[in-house]
This record gives sequence, structure tokens and C-alpha cells, in this order.
Amino acid sequence: MIFKKRTHTCGELRASDVGKVVTLNGWVDRRRDLGGLIFIDLRDRYGKTQVVFSPQHNSQAYQVAKELKSEFVISVTGRVERRPKGAENPSLPTGEIDILADEVQILSKSETPPFLIEDDLNVSEELRLKYRYLDLRRPVMQSNLITRHRMAQVVRRYFDENGFIEIETSFLVKSTPEGARDFLVPSRLHPGKFYALPQSPQLYKQILMVAGFDKYFQIVRCFRDEDLRADRQPEFTQIDVEMSFVTEEDVFNIVEGLIFRLMKEIKGIEIQLPFPRIPYVEAIEKYGTDKPDLRFDLEIVNATDIFKTTEFKIFREAIENGGVICGLNLPGCANFSRKQIDELTNFAKDLGASGLVHFKVGNGEVESPVAKYFTKISLQKLKEKMNSKDGDLIVLISDQPQKVYSILGNLRLEMGRRLNLIDEEQFKFAWIVDFPLLEWDEEEKRWVSVHHPFTSPKLEDLHLLDTDPGKVRARAYDLVLNGNEIAGGSIRIHDAELQQKIFKLLGISEDEARKKFGFLLEAFKYGAPPHGGIAFGFDRLVMLFTGMKSIRDVIAFPKTSSALSLMDEAPSEVDPKQLDELHIQVKR
Repeated sequence: MIFKKRTHTCGELRASDVGKVVTLNGWVDRRRDLGGLIFIDLRDRYGKTQVVFSPQHNSQAYQVAKELKSEFVISVTGRVERRPKGAENPSLPTGEIDILADEVQILSKSETPPFLIEDDLNVSEELRLKYRYLDLRRPVMQSNLITRHRMAQVVRRYFDENGFIEIETSFLVKSTPEGARDFLVPSRLHPGKFYALPQSPQLYKQILMVAGFDKYFQIVRCFRDEDLRADRQPEFTQIDVEMSFVTEEDVFNIVEGLIFRLMKEIKGIEIQLPFPRIPYVEAIEKYGTDKPDLRFDLEIVNATDIFKTTEFKIFREAIENGGVICGLNLPGCANFSRKQIDELTNFAKDLGASGLVHFKVGNGEVESPVAKYFTKISLQKLKEKMNSKDGDLIVLISDQPQKVYSILGNLRLEMGRRLNLIDEEQFKFAWIVDFPLLEWDEEEKRWVSVHHPFTSPKLEDLHLLDTDPGKVRARAYDLVLNGNEIAGGSIRIHDAELQQKIFKLLGISEDEARKKFGFLLEAFKYGAPPHGGIAFGFDRLVMLFTGMKSIRDVIAFPKTSSALSLMDEAPSEVDPKQLDELHIQVKR
């Protein structure tokens, strides 16, 4: 097909272009027939331009315009004119002008789309994913992917300027199951053997440090066969980073520099550096989570010491069983009705709490249905400890520490939303540090890595590996933003003797270690430098920068929550001949 190529995009023309003869190519966004005139909004990824068809000006173009429907692809040539006074559209960059059409050519016709190509859609996500090519025409989706592109370019420029080398690692790798399940790829040339798709380039980037590439990065696809949710996909993208001869501070500095650059170039915001460092235990005890949302205060308060001699049976028994009594001070909530307090109680119960004890603060006094069980002194101490003022509501939960902090962490977020305490325009970053190295798996009756088995213990805690492994802290760190973990990493073990000791604690035998990680351990025999790194969840980072609620809105072709691709119907059955070539038989 021969057609006139565009001289300008649909978002380019301004009042300064009045008088020019131009050609635009794009999609029909809207068509309005006003009897004597037809107006077409022509759209491409750069914007929209209004085109006017007049039978007096050009009857042939006017007749073609009568055939046009939504999503037809057309080429239009005409003269740029200033819109009549009062007819301007200030919401469009091109709103001061329109094109008086001389020629129009239909390049491609469209059936009526299953939904309108507009941002405010009221259709199911499944329908959007089935017709993803239409969904991606919507301005908000195009803006998301353009932002993603811009962020990737900033990342590459930043690391290049700081001496990093982008190196691609393998997609067909050895299966080393650790954490999530691997996606397996059968080998045709080696029947009965399988590659795995990498869950991350972890082992390979450590190999690159042994190879002498002291500053590596990669924007890389990773694959995990795990249960999904809004911020997870079976295939996802990481910004992967590794450095040699570094400490935690070196990693923090390079990462904070990247975030500063992204915030400035993408969001136009200059953020304060360095980011706060919050020990893991403090994060749990103050916010009930290791990924706290710091856009609002509302910290958890431990009030156990106030009730050590209480006659209130629920609190007394909790303390006797090694539990804690913690709570939140809800500002301005003393006027909550019985119904509202019951809603909070049921919210806590749904999370596993046995109940919720509440106290209203007013006229300097602390009132509660259970006030008779407490002395006035203890109630006054509670008010002071919670930093409560008249009009506030105190809520307390008693149970084992881990359970109490988790429930209150969720209640804190819920009340932050209900009380409008969260400024959605804010970006609050923090490092979470001093994670435990190991945790006890009650089901398997063994220690497991909190991060991965190559994470180095803190040097000052090494003596605890033999006596109290649960108290050993890791040289690990997470970067959190607005209640989301956006990056995680650690300083790695590079000493073979220490690595063997960790494997032994994890119940990994020498044979198993060789089978899973043999190539890395072999490489370590030939001079491994001290090294460490970090990996960003790039999809999640883009989601937060664009203000989306799901990473599916910042990935071109995502899967559903059940790992289906509705557009191309993957996964699908394959030809039996393909299975025969792979020496695979499918069980039914």
C-alpha cells in the first residue's frame, strides 16, 4: 500500500504551525458528525489532534470521513488552522489548532473494539489482558511503558558513568532449587536432562566477581514458578548489581545515587540522602513489618511493663506465657462508635487476634469497658507511654510477640488509610539492616537461610554460629519504599571454610553442596574477592513511580494471577512430535 508518510506526530503541532500543510498518520479516537462538519480526533502515542472535514472545502475527503469509525487507521493531509476563539481545548497540548483536511486515506479498518480506548475503563482485567494490544493503546498504559523505558535508560547511564559493565548471563542454567520452584526446560540433545530458567543471576554474578569484573550490572529477566499476586509475575525483571572489594556502605552509596538520579530525572523530585537505616528488630517492633511505610507515624508501642502486675486475666496470662502487650494510639478516634470499634476488633480477629482492648482518652482521663481491672496509675502510665491526647483512642493486643507485631502492623496500615494519614505524593525510602542470618523451620526441623546460603554473617556474630545460630545477624539489607521492598542484597561469603560451616548449619551435605553449587565452590578455590551486591525488582519500582497498584500495568504482556497469558493462550498443549523429540511423555 502506498500512503503519505507523516510529517508530524499527533501531539506535535502548536499555534506556531498555523498555515503549514501537514500529514498525520494514526488511529481514529473519536468521530463527531455535526451535519455540515465532521470532526475526527486522530491519535498516536504522542497525543491527539483534531481534524475537520468540510464538504465545502473538500467533498471527496468529507465523503471518506463519513465511513470512518473508531480505531480505523488513516492518513490525513491538510492545513493547520487556529481554532475559533472559545473553541480551544486547554486539556490538549494541540488544543489551539486543528487540521482542515484536504486528503484522507484509510490504511486499515477496525471492528468495533470490545472496550473504549480511554483511561477510565470499567471493564475486567481479564478482558483487558485478552485484548492487550487494545489495552496498550490507552494513554495511561503507553505512558507507563514510556516511563519504564526512560527509567531503564537512566539506570544504564548511571551505572556506565560509575564504571559498571553490563554483562548478560545465561537463561539456560543448571537447576539449583532454593526457595521458589524452577521453570524447567528439557534438553533435546541430552535426553532426560533439563535446563532451568534462572530465578536470578545470583551464582553467575558471583562468578563474574571471581573473574575480575569488579563492577557488574544487568537489567535481566528472571523466572520463578510460584504463587502470584499483584506484585509478582512468573517472569519479571531485575536490576542486578554486584561489586568487589566493598562493604555495605559502598553498596548503599551506589544505590542511593541511582535512586537520587531516578527521582530527579523521572519524578522531578530531589530527595534527601542518605536514607535512614532501620535495624530489622526495630522495624518489626515499631511497624510490625520489615518493609514499613514511613509516610505516616502511628508507631506500635510496647506497653508490657505497665501491666506486669495487672489483675486483668488476658494480659496477665499473656505475660506469664512470654507474650507482649502492644498497641497503637489512634489520633482523634475517641469518638468512634461501638460499631466502628467492633469493626476494628473484627479486623484484628480476622488476622488472628483473640480480641482488641480499647481505651478512650478525654478530659485527661482514660476510659474503657475494662478500666475497673486497672489502677488509675497504670492507666495514666498507659496514656503517657502511648503519647495520647484528649480525643485519642488506644487499642491493645496481647499474644506472642511475632503474632502481635504482625497484626498491629496490618492494623497500622489499615488505620493509616482510613484516617487519611498517608500522603500519596510522598516517597519515603529506608534501609532495613541487621536481619537474622537464619530462621528455624519447625516443619523440617532445621535452620534455613533468611536470604540465601551465600549471605555473610556479621563478623562480630561469628562466635554465635556454634552456640546460638538464631542470634547471628546477616550482612544483608533491603531497600523499602512506601511499604514495599524494592531491592535486597547482601555482602557474600567468599571464604570456603565459612561457607562450609553455613552449609552444615543448613543441613546441606558436602555432596549436596557440590551437586547444587559445585561450579561456584570450585571457582572460589581460585581466589574469590570480598564482594556484595543487590537486586532491584524493576517492575515494582516502575509500578511505584507511575502510581499503579499492580505490576501488570507496567509490563507489556503480563500473565494473570493463575499464570495464564489470555492474549496468546499460553501455556498451551504442543504437538506430540515435539514431545517425542524431547523424550517426554505427559501424564494425564
